[in-house]
Amino acid sequence: MSNQASERLKQNAQRIMQMWEERARDEVGASMHQSSLVLQDSLPLYLGQLADELSNKINRTSARIAADEVESRRIGKLHGHERAGYADYSMNQLIFEYHILRQVIFQVLEEEAPLEVQDRDIIIGSIEQAVNDAATQFSRTLQDIQELLMVTITHDLRNPINVIKMGIQLTLRRLERGDTHADVATKMLSAVDRLDSMIQNLLDASRLRTGQSLKLKFEECDLEKLVQDVVEDLSFAYGKRFVVVSGSGIKSYCSHKEIRRVIENLAINAVKYGAPDTPITLTLQQTSTQVSLTVHNEGDPIALDAQSILFQQFRRTIAAEDQTGWGLGLFLAKSIIEAHQGTITIESAEGKGTSFVIKLPKAPL
Repeated sequence: MSNQASERLKQNAQRIMQMWEERARDEVGASMHQSSLVLQDSLPLYLGQLADELSNKINRTSARIAADEVESRRIGKLHGHERAGYADYSMNQLIFEYHILRQVIFQVLEEEAPLEVQDRDIIIGSIEQAVNDAATQFSRTLQDIQELLMVTITHDLRNPINVIKMGIQLTLRRLERGDTHADVATKMLSAVDRLDSMIQNLLDASRLRTGQSLKLKFEECDLEKLVQDVVEDLSFAYGKRFVVVSGSGIKSYCSHKEIRRVIENLAINAVKYGAPDTPITLTLQQTSTQVSLTVHNEGDPIALDAQSILFQQFRRTIAAEDQTGWGLGLFLAKSIIEAHQGTITIESAEGKGTSFVIKLPKAPL
């Protein structure tokens, strides 16, 4: 390997950057809105690093090679991070910028004579690695931005919702049961609770997508009392359709708040998708090692192909398309139950209705 490619690259670095910017502005739509400084953010660093890789004047010790790899990755990640910060840029446009750069580098360096095979391989390998590093960082930075946006939005929405909720609760205390205004206020409170639940579901789903775990506080839970409390609250909004079948002393070690969310979600789904005016049965059972909760509703069965997507985020069956919600409830229910070392399954058949079955480890004696 000669040192000619390295020297030509250093001598023509500014020209390469100018040619690259001209082509980027013509061929990459997002670049039209950016200044030269922004477009060339990490390009001088990259070209300098590539020139070093091509040089035969540098002692290529193992330590130097390792240091060069670290620096090269840092530069690629820097480019990906910068591009993710601009709303116009997509992953495809980021990658296309590197394709243009490779073409420009070869065009300039081979004006006088073809590059040696080894030099070409170094350039190609370097750009491929830079693309991978930039694309990976672009994706990670975009996830971080989306997560921050989600957290900010949900937090900001929570404040006015809490104010509305407290106002409705104060109003209900001043009204007598049976008053038409009390009925309206009750429906408003139920709607606010659903909205609050949807926001929490969206926030939790966002955390799970970015690899974070839900914050669970485990303690001994009296599942019979928990189910009875949920049914009492839901009966206020949906009427006395709920039937609880349970023995006494059924306990598990769980996150009280999250298991309550799961039970509420399954019970409300049974109201929304079950046959109207039919009972919804919540059955608690236990064995020597586990407890189970079955939420059953009458009505048309869920098709097998629809059952396969029920627990996926943002996926909904055809029957659920006219219902409110994000399509996150069952995805989060499954995530919560699995975080408890449990399982959740569905049983649905013609003439037998639909049952969701939760199984959790039994609390130790």
